[in-house]
Amino acid sequence: MKAAVVSEFKGPLVIKDIPVPAVKARDVLVKIHACGVCHTDLHACHGDWPVKPKMPLVPGHEGVGEVVAVGSEIHHLTIGDRVGVPWLYSACGHCDYCLDGQETLCLDQHNAGYSVDGGYAEYCLAHGDYAIKIPDGLNYVDAAPLFCAGVTTYKALKVTGVKPGQWVAIVGAGGLGHLAIQYAVAMGMNVIAIDTGAEKLALARELGATHTIDFMQESPSAAVQRLVGGVHGVVCTAVSKPAFEEAYKSIRRGGTCVLVGLPPDEMPIPIFDTVLNGVKIIGSIVGTRKDLQECLQFAAEGKVKAITQVKPLEDINAIFAEMEKGEINGRIVMEFA
Repeated sequence: MKAAVVSEFKGPLVIKDIPVPAVKARDVLVKIHACGVCHTDLHACHGDWPVKPKMPLVPGHEGVGEVVAVGSEIHHLTIGDRVGVPWLYSACGHCDYCLDGQETLCLDQHNAGYSVDGGYAEYCLAHGDYAIKIPDGLNYVDAAPLFCAGVTTYKALKVTGVKPGQWVAIVGAGGLGHLAIQYAVAMGMNVIAIDTGAEKLALARELGATHTIDFMQESPSAAVQRLVGGVHGVVCTAVSKPAFEEAYKSIRRGGTCVLVGLPPDEMPIPIFDTVLNGVKIIGSIVGTRKDLQECLQFAAEGKVKAITQVKPLEDINAIFAEMEKGEINGRIVMEFA
């Protein structure tokens, strides 16, 4: 099968012919029809994070396609089912975190396109218990980005605890943020979007944001406080220290700041203000299988749609170059013939 393989950190991805993986008892084999490209894939190929991925590696954790083989111990999936292979490739299923519905915190988890090979290939193995069905009415290209960017932002919004009719700020209206705006609106929240540039802010309003703030033109936190007296929750998808600081200062008393982006900086937290104002600061990592089912259903009902650019697998190195320069609007999805 054809696959994009990286063999050393910061090395190029090479399109190779590699064996189709063998299906074991609890596996399913997925013929990949499309795979989204996430910034995490770039971090994996560069070895940027303390926990290193395996090498050589087939990246990709937004792979979607058709089940073509089913292991002997998997009975809820059949050949022909449309599924995705998410970041949470598998978890142990029996630790405190798994039993408590926090499987994304499992210390014995595997991650697609990181600790196991992922979806930058014509075929991809999935753990049968963690492959998620794609609802009818949702095509592969639209579904792919939801398996990471979609579920990540949806889960982050749930974690804020913001109720319908309350205010949430989305810091960063790009690949993750444009989905966060749509999920927030679909969940009944009032949205303030923070980014820069007339085009991005116009898109945010088109997607349902009530207010937009250009951080290059004014202090976002001052604007938020002026407009609504502080938000009940904020989701920070941006990867800069100033973005976090402004996100924190945008919260009203008792509000919640949810961190999604992974900047390289240490983020100072004003402990006195945090305690005095009853502010909650929470990290949110992707989402559980249930979160993923819910976020896909929003899209299947036409309430959320990723903005995508479709490209072939052979363009992956050029895609990564664009990603490093910040030149991608929405999400790139590689479609397989």
